[in-house]
Amino acid sequence: MRRVAITGIGLLSALGAGVQPTWQQLIRGKSAVGPIKSFDASALHSQLGAELLDFDPLQYVTNKRSVRMMTRNDQLSVAGAVLAVADSGANAAEWDPERVGLFVGSNKEISNPSSLLDGTLVARNDDGSVDWHRLGEGASAFYPLFYVEGLQAASLFYISQAYGLKGANTYFAGTAESSATAIGRGFRAIRRGEADVALAGGFDDATSWWNMTKYDALGLMTDRNELGASACRPYDLDRSGTVMGEGSVILLLEEYQNALRRNARIYAEITGFGVGFDAYKLLTPHPDGRGLSHAVQAALREADTLPGSVGYVATHGNGTVLGDESEARAIRATFGDAVDALAASSVTPATGYMVGAAGALNVAVAALALHHQLAPPTLNLSHRDPACNLDWVSGQARELRADQALALARGLDGQNVALTMRAGG
Repeated sequence: MRRVAITGIGLLSALGAGVQPTWQQLIRGKSAVGPIKSFDASALHSQLGAELLDFDPLQYVTNKRSVRMMTRNDQLSVAGAVLAVADSGANAAEWDPERVGLFVGSNKEISNPSSLLDGTLVARNDDGSVDWHRLGEGASAFYPLFYVEGLQAASLFYISQAYGLKGANTYFAGTAESSATAIGRGFRAIRRGEADVALAGGFDDATSWWNMTKYDALGLMTDRNELGASACRPYDLDRSGTVMGEGSVILLLEEYQNALRRNARIYAEITGFGVGFDAYKLLTPHPDGRGLSHAVQAALREADTLPGSVGYVATHGNGTVLGDESEARAIRATFGDAVDALAASSVTPATGYMVGAAGALNVAVAALALHHQLAPPTLNLSHRDPACNLDWVSGQARELRADQALALARGLDGQNVALTMRAGG
């Protein structure tokens, strides 16, 4: 069975552009969370986020015409891919385009929402209702490329166009689980001989007014705006919800022997991929996190390893009351007696919950933790909830002596993903 190495990490977050700037800020315990500045969020319960305020797509996309056709979500996808290839040191011109896979996930739903509003206002009656006949007649009021821009999987086109990719590809729609699944799919493609190289990960413009309004209505975000960067408090008794963050996390995966032949830096080797479903309630995780337990067990089986061999886990931990508690229960139940030797942390308070990119972020964090033998801290964890009783790395970063790590991702509807990895080299 072929082995799969992580040789490039394209990491764009509100903490920095590139893997090293973001990683250094994570290790230093810095947070990018603050008041939303890109739009007026005063009507929302939650007015905090981790925004990319200085993002310039032209740093990553050389074709100005393409930039005009992209949504911000699509722009972030290409940025992550460009950063991943650059970080890997690979020469993309030498790739066999039919042997390079592309697997990405995000939560993109529509084109630029302002274009939708411009069109619908044409058909608005005086009483606020919509005249559908007039809407049809006024179709010209919509931006001509509205539907093209809104294609969910447009990122596949733009990234493939940038590198001439012609191999296996899939777009996964969802939240954190989507990008983790994308990486799992990339892992399987290389492991089974379908590809030799794969770009895999996720991206999300989660701090846009469209997404912020949506998640605010779902009651997932904290309303403790006065706390600023301290508002998101995973596993803490005082937790009240998450904060959004935007960005992109794309990994470059390679067949292990090929990576060795080109003397590539190997952050980590992916060894297992597991999924599980809660089959419980919408927006409500199973109290015992049974889907997450199944996902972790499946990943460990594929990796042919025992829970006690895992030294670090990058957790979902987005600060919701039920989510954090069920996650902690699932980890404790799965690891049993070995849980007391397990270090765990969540970077959500630092980067914000990056939604479609969150699962890929955890995979990157776990790989970097193994590579540097250093675990980033869980910020804002002052009063640990007894129901979330694990060894969270809190306060400051901690040195590790770990050969294997685990990354977790959870979806809004009960989807759960786990990936196992071991130190490279």
